[in-house]
Amino acid sequence: MPGGVPGPAQGAASDGDAEENAPVPLLRPADGLPEVVRDAAGLAATTAALAPFSVPVAVDAERASGFRYSQRAYLVQLRRAGAGTALVDPVPLGGDLTGLAPALDGPEWVLHAASQDLPCLAEAGLRPARLFDTELAGRLAGLPRVGLGPLTERMLGLSLEKGHGAADWSRRPLPEDWLVYAALDVEVLVELRDALAALLEEQGKLEWALEEFEAVRTAGPPPPRADPWRRTSGIHKVRRPRALAAVRALWEARDRLAADRDVAPGRVLPDSAIVEAAVASPTSPKALSQLPVFRGRAQRRLESYWFDALRSAQALPDAELPRPAAATDGPPPVSRWADRDPAAAARLSAARAGLAELSERWSVPVENLLQPDLLRRLCWSPPADGDVPAFLERGGARNWQIALTAPVLEKALSPRQEP
Repeated sequence: MPGGVPGPAQGAASDGDAEENAPVPLLRPADGLPEVVRDAAGLAATTAALAPFSVPVAVDAERASGFRYSQRAYLVQLRRAGAGTALVDPVPLGGDLTGLAPALDGPEWVLHAASQDLPCLAEAGLRPARLFDTELAGRLAGLPRVGLGPLTERMLGLSLEKGHGAADWSRRPLPEDWLVYAALDVEVLVELRDALAALLEEQGKLEWALEEFEAVRTAGPPPPRADPWRRTSGIHKVRRPRALAAVRALWEARDRLAADRDVAPGRVLPDSAIVEAAVASPTSPKALSQLPVFRGRAQRRLESYWFDALRSAQALPDAELPRPAAATDGPPPVSRWADRDPAAAARLSAARAGLAELSERWSVPVENLLQPDLLRRLCWSPPADGDVPAFLERGGARNWQIALTAPVLEKALSPRQEP
């Protein structure tokens, strides 16, 4: 197996003397708040400023999740030693930041929770050649809190501004205090990267982290979720297949409207209203309008639209009604294993206990040692040839995960010997 398994770390991190003191607040960018780049000339100037330097670049993006249907970037922040910080507004640039790509291609990008920002950056034409994810690094280092603020406090003794991460970044103009917050998010990101890399090196986990970062970088977009309407909050209250069809019809009608308006679906119609209408099964637009959320002025204007969705569900033949549970190609719910296959339940219990011990020994969360779904698949249907490492590799496990967990899993899968 490429890459050996190092010896266990002597502890997740040393608090050190610095943590006895209050963190130093970062209130303003060290170089001042830069002007926001909003046109092609500004983008070209930013590219020219970044290009002469080949050191890592801190990257962040602000979206408008909870406000907009799309997940596009509404502000991109960059910082590189020697070039300073740049704030780029993709909106007046048509969402196209490919002009920046030559200056950013090659050197390592440093992001926090990279999987959240990489899709919107790729949509804008920006993709890293190398990656360091500070959140993932913190998890692998065994740190208890891995948000950007807590990590910065612990590792650097600095505190960041809080309060605007969930703001509506599609708003224009952006308030100055929001821009300060955005600039500070990349102010010390490279320094944080260096501190975390040193800690991982000390723990013997840096090669693990590099494998994880590359997996995140190359992951690509996730496949479309099957039956996304089944994630409607409160759907557990809906039992009858025709009521489930009503949930599906309303969810799909809401999704079309939200996409057309570029508004977050929950702002078009809350999940609670979808579930309530499906359960109540109103027989007329007037009856629908008597339900609490549908009494509002905005929903009354859409009364016919929502009722048409409900009526389409009522008109479906029985054969086209949704199943009570989503179809899956994986194992059944774990709660049913003991009845359906006691041996598989025993394998899973033993495997979980072994991974929990590994997690404790290495100060790595269990879910980072191995994907829970892959563990369930292995324990439900072990490979006929007994080749656990090959099974894990086919399931997407990284080399370090396989080297660390395969011996434990092989033991868990072995038939128990009777005394």
